[in-house]
Amino acid sequence: MAMYTGKPTAADRGPGQEEPPDTGAGTAEGTAGETADGTADHTGERHKLTALQGLAALSLDAMASVAYGPESIVLVLAGAGAYGLGFTLPVTLAIAALLAVLVASYRQVIAAFPDGGGSYAVAGRHLGRRTSLVAAASLILDYVLNVAVSVTAGVAALTSAFPSLHGERVWICLGVLGLVTAVNLRGVADSAKAFLVPTAVFVGSILAMITVGLFRDGPVSTETAAGHASALGDGATTVGALLLLKAFAAGCSALTGVEAVANAVPSFRAPAVRRAQRTEIALGALLGVMLIGLSVLIGRFHLQPVEGVTVLAQLADASFGHNAAFYVVQFATVVLLALAANTSFGGLPVLMSLLARDNHLPHVFALKADRQVHRHGVVWLALVSAALLAFSGGDANTLVPLFAIGVFVGFTICQVGMVRHWSLERPAGWRAKAVLNGFGALLTGVSAVVVTATKFTEGAWLIVVALPLIVLGFEKVHRAYDRIGERLELGRVPQPPERSRSLVVVPVSGLSLLTCRALTAARSLGDEVLAVTVTHPAPEDRRAAEALRRDWELWNPGVELVELPSPTRSLGRPVSGYVRGLTEQRPDTQVTVLIPETEPERLWQRMLQNQRGSVVAHAVRRDTDAVICRLRFRITTDPR
Repeated sequence: MAMYTGKPTAADRGPGQEEPPDTGAGTAEGTAGETADGTADHTGERHKLTALQGLAALSLDAMASVAYGPESIVLVLAGAGAYGLGFTLPVTLAIAALLAVLVASYRQVIAAFPDGGGSYAVAGRHLGRRTSLVAAASLILDYVLNVAVSVTAGVAALTSAFPSLHGERVWICLGVLGLVTAVNLRGVADSAKAFLVPTAVFVGSILAMITVGLFRDGPVSTETAAGHASALGDGATTVGALLLLKAFAAGCSALTGVEAVANAVPSFRAPAVRRAQRTEIALGALLGVMLIGLSVLIGRFHLQPVEGVTVLAQLADASFGHNAAFYVVQFATVVLLALAANTSFGGLPVLMSLLARDNHLPHVFALKADRQVHRHGVVWLALVSAALLAFSGGDANTLVPLFAIGVFVGFTICQVGMVRHWSLERPAGWRAKAVLNGFGALLTGVSAVVVTATKFTEGAWLIVVALPLIVLGFEKVHRAYDRIGERLELGRVPQPPERSRSLVVVPVSGLSLLTCRALTAARSLGDEVLAVTVTHPAPEDRRAAEALRRDWELWNPGVELVELPSPTRSLGRPVSGYVRGLTEQRPDTQVTVLIPETEPERLWQRMLQNQRGSVVAHAVRRDTDAVICRLRFRITTDPR
């Protein structure tokens, strides 16, 4: 008999799946990878991340953002002409300062919340359940959109190099998504190993480009931009605060992914907190160096944005020349953008498992497979992302206006929650930490408002609508689990179990070895056994029923055969109606319906079955409270 509980039980888990996390909050010493006696679980640890692997698995989103973050700044400032481009470095430095604040903040989040969850965990403890759900919803939106944007941007770079593939971009996007999903289903550590080389090549090529460019007096080549229309606006002598604010908000898209490490702390090997903190610092340092370095090169080469050519491509052309090194940068950018979706696959399933643990998502998302994979979260993310890719037609410009809004909401909530954390805990130097987080909350809050306002008509309104709908969905799931828990009296000591008389009903349609096995099992289960068969008024059906009655009396199994007349060809309703009548007549008797079924050896042979057992089981489950048992008779080539 299927029963719902307030948390996943052993019956809810499939083969090869581990116990889902308990509802109690864990500690740094009790993180995954240790057994109940505190010893290391080396089997589980083998599938978890080192600091270097974490940098590859969880930082792809942030690393890849250097391909479009600086370009977003330049495109906004270009509206003020060449004079406006002169503010590229100051705006980038402001973003780098915000990056430093975020890295410092999330380093503290990792230590304070070793079970992961980032802004969701912080808000849940310090800002209330509803605020934590807003943070979780914003992170879910950001993670899903990151997959779609990263894949479409990578494929767009590929089709720019090979225009003949442009018509097949949707299928290419789905193929890349399928590849990333397959790698992640093998485990987060395996995905980190697969993406370590592309990440290293991309970071190395960008750092090499910055280093070489700093020693150039001018661009080596401008062949990439030749013949393309300039996107520079009319000349201006002043740049307003609003334009600078829009440039800052646009450039903040480079900060997406900074929170991923804090969301996925349980994915690291022990000591998980220390490894995650190292990963967060390394991510911030590399990202900051690349953003500032690229901004310096933009000013050094007096780069102007042009239509159809990325800023990063122009910088590679100017630093290396139009040679093999240029194509290495482009190829590495294509690969990393396409694979940046891996950040979402590393962070979102862990976040969804925490939501499931807290009864805000179905408990199935808390289950882990045998390679430390939240498989259901990975599959759900892949399906939703595939729908977005199909909806957008593989066009990144359709999705970019929706991107980064959710992560700024999460940033702001997390920073405000950490301010409250310091004010309550009051460790040494807590005032300075609170000021730092408060300043970060102000910056990210302003950025969230500016990005939403400037992109509202371009699709950001969808996020404004989707965010509360997701929160309402969380609440609905939570209320459902609360009702189930109250009905099952979870948390209370139940009354001692009592033995009641048992009646087993066995539906039959003829005599066979299956019938004999079913009655044998029924007699071992119940105090009383009844066999039932549904009869129809048609002449041929009456003859079959009379033949069954004669054979039954000759066989004489010691079990009464009850005929259930049905004026129609219905099978399930007569059985469920009879069972319902028995439960009403015998309220103190436990009624069980045992349904005998054959199970062929070959999968394709199951299509030959008439599915009578499934029809009866569905009707009994729908109309009665009887226990349902399905007896499988395996048909194999071995007669034994």
